[in-house]
Amino acid sequence: MPDTTQPMIDVTDEAVEARLKIGLRNQWWPICPSGFVKEKPVSLFRCGHRMVLWRKPDGTVKALDDFCPHRGAPLSRGIVLGDRISCGYHGVQVDENGVAVSVPGSPGCKLEGMRATRTFPIIERFGAIFAYVSDDANPNPEPEPFRAPEQLEDAEFSSFLNYTEWQTDYRFVYDNVMDPMHGTFLHKQSHSMSFGETKAKFVVNDTENGFLFEKDGQRGVNFDFSEWGETGIHWLRLEIPYPKTGGPGGNFHIVGMYSPINDRMAAIFHWRCRKVSGWQRDAWRFLFKNRLEARHHHVLEQDRVMLEDFHTDPRGREVLYQHDLGLVRLRRRLANLAREQLENEAAAQA
Repeated sequence: MPDTTQPMIDVTDEAVEARLKIGLRNQWWPICPSGFVKEKPVSLFRCGHRMVLWRKPDGTVKALDDFCPHRGAPLSRGIVLGDRISCGYHGVQVDENGVAVSVPGSPGCKLEGMRATRTFPIIERFGAIFAYVSDDANPNPEPEPFRAPEQLEDAEFSSFLNYTEWQTDYRFVYDNVMDPMHGTFLHKQSHSMSFGETKAKFVVNDTENGFLFEKDGQRGVNFDFSEWGETGIHWLRLEIPYPKTGGPGGNFHIVGMYSPINDRMAAIFHWRCRKVSGWQRDAWRFLFKNRLEARHHHVLEQDRVMLEDFHTDPRGREVLYQHDLGLVRLRRRLANLAREQLENEAAAQA
């Protein structure tokens, strides 16, 4: 017999879509490269929030909702005072924990001492700043650390972060990377993707943290697989076989993470990695900065131009086929996660 003591929660497709547009909750998201945030406050729109970020004197990054609890003025227009920001409108001081610790215009008023501004836990790694974005039922959480793919965690790998912003839905970028076959056509002039068959059968295999979508029997030839991972943060990774002219280090690895800025703007993070040590690491890093980076930008530019020209959302009108199994599974997975989150939030409020 079903448990009739629990209220039935009807989560609409529209609600699921609205959640996915701004990004799933209760997980980590990449926000910006480390160099974006210095001593002065910076305001950034990410995942449905306007955030203010700044560095304390010890170099650690802090992030709050860019909203003064007094009148709603942007805290990013204020002055950093170490672990707090003094609002530029009326001088209200909000500390790194979101507490209004001082109200100069009305000392002792009810706002003073109130935790009234949302906080975003921050981790700074791999040359980037990551924020934990929770749901509204738990606006000031204690999150678990995330685990990144070995290409970023393992000291045997050397990597470069490429950051850019594209005028497209961040989910289109997920689809793009979960589509190895597009490399055979869109990037066929690339020095690293000019090989391999123009036909392929794809298979999907589960992994410990997600799934692998790959060409059957073509590993090590071209852009032959994409892997989806969920380890407290969502990521995609792939490998591209490199010719000898690409220098030492074997296959070229790419780790991608993408965050929504708004409905038509995405923050794009790609780490380009190779497993190298000693003099080979130095050679790879020199070669990348002096020759390979420009080629990689050219390939990314091909993706950007294509995705930004998706002037309407094709979902619902597409005629998909076998090569699209990976993106179909990923879309379904994200929708299921969004629905589950919304159901849990509704149940908590019931």
